[in-house]
Amino acid sequence: MISQIMISYIKGKITYKSESFIIVECHDIGYKIIVSTLTLSKLHESEDIIIHTFMNVKEDNISLFGFLTQQEQQLFHKLLSVSGIGPKGAMAFLSEMTPDEIILAILSEDVKTLSKAPGIGKKTVQRLILELKDKIKIDEMAEQQVFENQIQQKQYNEKWEAIEGLISLGYSRSEAMRAVNDCYKEGLSVEEILKLSLKKLIKF
Repeated sequence: MISQIMISYIKGKITYKSESFIIVECHDIGYKIIVSTLTLSKLHESEDIIIHTFMNVKEDNISLFGFLTQQEQQLFHKLLSVSGIGPKGAMAFLSEMTPDEIILAILSEDVKTLSKAPGIGKKTVQRLILELKDKIKIDEMAEQQVFENQIQQKQYNEKWEAIEGLISLGYSRSEAMRAVNDCYKEGLSVEEILKLSLKKLIKF
């Protein structure tokens, strides 16, 4: 059984940090909060934080999961809505990829990238894409911002250059990302990726 949010966020000081959780002290109470690997890497003991939370209630256990941003918290909820994905599975995605990376991978139906999450099989990833690609449709302006964030965070490599090349030819960002993700292999030049991607798009 998965509960609705009962504690929206906690504001306090980190008194302990392990490999998978932190303890945040608030009004003399220490809350054990499970966080993703990416979130954990940004936190330090004795730091004052505001952390968004999700409470998972089972018959024999109550757990708190924590997120640095509301975007991460909301994406966690969407991942939980997919059949076969529980809190640990949703946290596996967030430990491997940023929310922007997950959103782009879903929109571009990038099974390979999403399959990097530990303990998540290909069939689960395919079901995730099928169930969420329409639920997380974002408007063109927001999609542009997510795309630009990724360009800034990653090295501007051949993959991203090819995607921008297809967009300049009139294809939508989602079409370009899907085509390039299907064709991309390390070692290919931008021209080779573009040729393969265009062949795939023309077939459609």
